[in-house]
Amino acid sequence: MSVDCVLASAIAYNGNDVKRINHLIKVFSFAHHIGFMEKCAPNTQTVIDIAAILHDIGIHEAERKHNSSAGHWQEIEGPPVAKELLKGVSIDEADKERILFLIGRHHHYGGVEGADFQILVEADFLVNIFEDGTGRDGIENVKKNIFKTKSGIDLLEKLYL
Repeated sequence: MSVDCVLASAIAYNGNDVKRINHLIKVFSFAHHIGFMEKCAPNTQTVIDIAAILHDIGIHEAERKHNSSAGHWQEIEGPPVAKELLKGVSIDEADKERILFLIGRHHHYGGVEGADFQILVEADFLVNIFEDGTGRDGIENVKKNIFKTKSGIDLLEKLYL
């Protein structure tokens, strides 16, 4: 299955960077669960899964080239790395392009279009809230302004509110 191959490649690419490997696995797990609960079509679910696995794949290049892991640099550096990792993965070319688009925009929260994009953003927030120690006011703000799916909101409330 292509998702399993991408996960293995992403883990190998991150080497011994356990923090980033754990992050991508958690985002992937939440994204997969939200997509399942929202009854996404299989094709959309594959895009969600792969985009979630690879969403931060540009961090190492961003740090190497720009001495920063800031979201802006991740979005610039991520798609070329992801494109290399997706070579030989058996998925539709349009889906690959959508995955690269999502990786290159996953820190842009205005104008989120499509279930795949929304679910990726929500899954990343679910993980980042914990990893960053976001307080209740920040969580309420994210709930009000970012979360849209019923399943994502349910998870956010069960985990943090």
